[in-house]
Amino acid sequence: MSTQQENTNAPPPSRLSLRRHWGGDQPISFLMQQGVANPDCISLAAGLVDQGSLPASEVQAALQEMLADDHLAKRALQYGTTHGNAELRGQLLGHLARLEHVDVDALGVDVNQVILTTGSQQLLSIVGEILLDPDDIVLVAAPTYFVYLGTLNGLGARIIPVATDEDGMRMDALAAKLEEIEAAGDLDRVKLIYLVSYYENPSGISLSAQRRAEAVAIAQRWSKSQRIYILEDAAYRELRYDGPELPSIWSFDTDRQTVILAKTFSKTFAPGLRIGFGVVPAELERPICDRKGNEDFGSANFNQHLLSQVFRMGLYDSHVASLREMYTAKRDAMLKAAETYFGNIPGVSWVHPYGGLYVWMTLPESSDTSLDGQLFREAVQTHGVMYVPGEFSFAGERAERPNHQMRLSYGVQDAAGIDLGMQRLAAAVKSVLAEV
Repeated sequence: MSTQQENTNAPPPSRLSLRRHWGGDQPISFLMQQGVANPDCISLAAGLVDQGSLPASEVQAALQEMLADDHLAKRALQYGTTHGNAELRGQLLGHLARLEHVDVDALGVDVNQVILTTGSQQLLSIVGEILLDPDDIVLVAAPTYFVYLGTLNGLGARIIPVATDEDGMRMDALAAKLEEIEAAGDLDRVKLIYLVSYYENPSGISLSAQRRAEAVAIAQRWSKSQRIYILEDAAYRELRYDGPELPSIWSFDTDRQTVILAKTFSKTFAPGLRIGFGVVPAELERPICDRKGNEDFGSANFNQHLLSQVFRMGLYDSHVASLREMYTAKRDAMLKAAETYFGNIPGVSWVHPYGGLYVWMTLPESSDTSLDGQLFREAVQTHGVMYVPGEFSFAGERAERPNHQMRLSYGVQDAAGIDLGMQRLAAAVKSVLAEV
């Protein structure tokens, strides 16, 4: 058969959506592939929780108790609702009240404003879907959570980075960006301000208490032709090891109309359960549930019943306390290794996080930490260590993003692995800097 005949008989190509192209080539996929391709690498890249910390005994106890009650077991095995298990949602209001140091009644929200999702990532995605049309504007910190940048790109959003410092997103810079947007005639395209409020992934920095209040005030002041929402991603709130105890951004939204609060149990209990939740303004309850209903008409009901049983048996708080103790030691191990192996390298600095899972390291501006840079190749192929290139965490055109920073995670490795990984990484950095 001729080549021409073969081409004639070939099936036509797929015509994929614009959203697929907008959201393609996500860095998380490449990093996972690199981890598989280099199994001997020490990964300081993986943002996973410690395998040994997973609450197997707590889940076993709760599961046995739940399945011993035939009526409860069959309720758990049945379909749930789009909002999620009512008992768990009520327990989460109590949990939030304890975090906020107030009574449940003082929260000022109805239980129907609590929506259970498949991890907090689903809530982040749905919020984008119900608020954003292509070319609508989202303001984010520089740097910020790179997976959500991919989600926003997939929606065709225009993502505008806002400068940060040691206290998080600068409110003067946020106001200046909004002024620029208004001057360009685009204020009506601004829909969302995204803030990771505690121990941000990747920087480890928390937004200061003063700036939390200012962020709400700015969003409300600039909500001229439409509401500008704040999406507060509080994934790491309960992983606090020292430093100040900060109120949520949500707590400063006294009328509960501006801030969407997103939380997850992936970091504080078990990511395999895939349970997150949102506390949302009343105006968004129905749109979020309608959108979620089109996707799955309710996240895993069995898992929600299981987590409810965990709360009922009082197993959650003690587990989080054990996590704090373990991760404090891991964080301290990474900071000690940073001082030991990087302390004598000119131009290198790092953030001391008070919680979370990450240390943010900055190299001299002449360095290139990107995936296709010499340092990444040297680190992975020669020295056997992997990090997340900092450029992933910045919005905007690639040529305009800083590329001399790294996100380092202490979640997966034990203290010895952290020390060896940092030693290897420092050797790679010294090797590359010697050639600059």
